[in-house]
Amino acid sequence: MIHSDIGLKNNILNDFTVHFNLNEGECEIKELTNVYFRYRLRVMRFSNHKNSHNNHKSRNNNQKRFGHRVPKDLDISKLINKAISLERSEFVAEHTFQDFPLNPGVQANIVRRGYKQPTPIQDKAIPEVCAGRDIVGVADTGTGKTAAFLLPLITKVLANRNEKVLVLCPTRELALQIQEEFVIFSKGLGLSAALCIGGLAAGPQISVLRRNPNFVIGTPGRIKDFARRHLLNLKFFRTVVLDEADRMVDMGFIHDIKFLLSLLPTPRHSLFFSATIPSDINSLIQQFLNNPVSISVKSRDTSANVDQDVIRLADKSKKIDVLRALLVKAEFNKVLIFGRTKRGVEKLSNILADKGIKSASIHGNNSQASRQKALNLFKQNIIQVLVATDVAARGLDIFGVSHVINFDMPATYEDYIHRIGRTGRADKVGKALTFV
Repeated sequence: MIHSDIGLKNNILNDFTVHFNLNEGECEIKELTNVYFRYRLRVMRFSNHKNSHNNHKSRNNNQKRFGHRVPKDLDISKLINKAISLERSEFVAEHTFQDFPLNPGVQANIVRRGYKQPTPIQDKAIPEVCAGRDIVGVADTGTGKTAAFLLPLITKVLANRNEKVLVLCPTRELALQIQEEFVIFSKGLGLSAALCIGGLAAGPQISVLRRNPNFVIGTPGRIKDFARRHLLNLKFFRTVVLDEADRMVDMGFIHDIKFLLSLLPTPRHSLFFSATIPSDINSLIQQFLNNPVSISVKSRDTSANVDQDVIRLADKSKKIDVLRALLVKAEFNKVLIFGRTKRGVEKLSNILADKGIKSASIHGNNSQASRQKALNLFKQNIIQVLVATDVAARGLDIFGVSHVINFDMPATYEDYIHRIGRTGRADKVGKALTFV
């Protein structure tokens, strides 16, 4: 657990404490006795960083304006975990990519992509998808689910170019990412995909749909709109993928999903991928899937490759200063910071920029073009920090994120899991820190 050097007494949790010295800007790791306790969390939105912590009135006003209460039953000990040794968690695949009945062109694109061996979900799911079976795939975040369905489905369409595939996902960013992966894996094979998402002009998307693409990738709202306007005829789509299905339910898309699935022909090939299977998803499975094969490769609640710790501040007015002191350290080279509100995320990004930290933000008030620009700058290492709301927590595969910092506590433990899943990917150890 990380503390400021103010009020350290009785603030001990788990195996070690890092004492953070704001004046010297350095950390001293001190081994401590394993002491366990629980306490209620009250997290304040960052107040005006220029004000003194002694200004009690200002602090109360900022709490009313920016504050929130986290769930009382959130166990802070669950936010502290050491990464599992890669040697102990090393996965040995049963198959090579060459073992799968994939199109030779797809195989060549896999090599170009730099994939060496299948991930656990790819190892188990690809043979089943190739065999035409319905799939319910449950896996930790960052485990290669996109390739697990794209590779066999591209092969399927290449064998019969009349086949059409619908891919539904919860966010615009995830849809864009899936489209990018589709372009990589279908390079030179003469296939096309239409991207149907909100936040971008509908006209160009409609034009692509009129060209009869093999794949349609989009969010439920935009797909539903096009279907209702008879711009997209779903009766020709005999394959459907629901990616991050639990997130779509969380975001209120359950009725849209049921509506869209009802428009698809039967029999059909249905693939559901999700990090969890809540009751609503289980109901969809029972209603719309045909004897699905269940594939679960979850190792534990959190990514096995993520070191997790907390930063507890006795003086919340020092929160920005502590954050900046961390970000100037060399190891914090690519940092994803999560906040709870759109306003708070935008404000934090601006404050960091003013303090000399190259940063950008993504949230619901940004235009889609602005969100994509920020993501690209972050992916290309042009900026060091991306500050985001939970819109970025699901499904995004951003290479090389060194740290995830929860500047604001997530609403639920499940949201926490998906946030920290942005680091520790591709067998690399990541770090997650949470301000409490």
